[in-house]
Amino acid sequence: MMFDRWFARKPRDDRSAEVYARIVAQARRPEFYAGGVPDSLDGRFEMLALHLFLVLHRLVQERDDPACAALGQALADRVAADLDANLREMGAGDLGVGRRVKRMAGALYGRIAAYGAAVDGGDAELRQAIRRNLFGTVEPGDEQVAAMARYVLAVQALLARRAASELTQGVLEFPPPEPARPDGSR
Repeated sequence: MMFDRWFARKPRDDRSAEVYARIVAQARRPEFYAGGVPDSLDGRFEMLALHLFLVLHRLVQERDDPACAALGQALADRVAADLDANLREMGAGDLGVGRRVKRMAGALYGRIAAYGAAVDGGDAELRQAIRRNLFGTVEPGDEQVAAMARYVLAVQALLARRAASELTQGVLEFPPPEPARPDGSR
């Protein structure tokens, strides 16, 4: 039937909504913005991109696990739907939404590729990617960039300790961000 796909039930084991909600909640933590990440549409997009990268990067490490691949794909689909919904909520017209979502998805995947190369390239490359992407619209202090690099490495270590089966069941935790210091650094 023509409408079956719209009204079909989601599989019971799809945890992408839960995982995505946790990614978004972490990306919105006020400590990041108090610590220098721009509290703007761009800054919030960058925080989402960073956290999505961290989870997808961990899922990709389980290449042979079909459940991890399915969760990764479901997260990508959720992000696209969320970008679409947010643009519509902000008043974008139907004609321009598809083009904007495509452009934003391209930017998102560009960030994911940049962070992937950076974490594989070492601390200096990670800091450079963080400075360029996360703080792209402001001039952060070296300590702010270093604090975010430490945070990224802490998240990676935490996720690495999770078994693939735990990740696909929605067991996902993030460490707290470092609190901002009174001088604005972390």
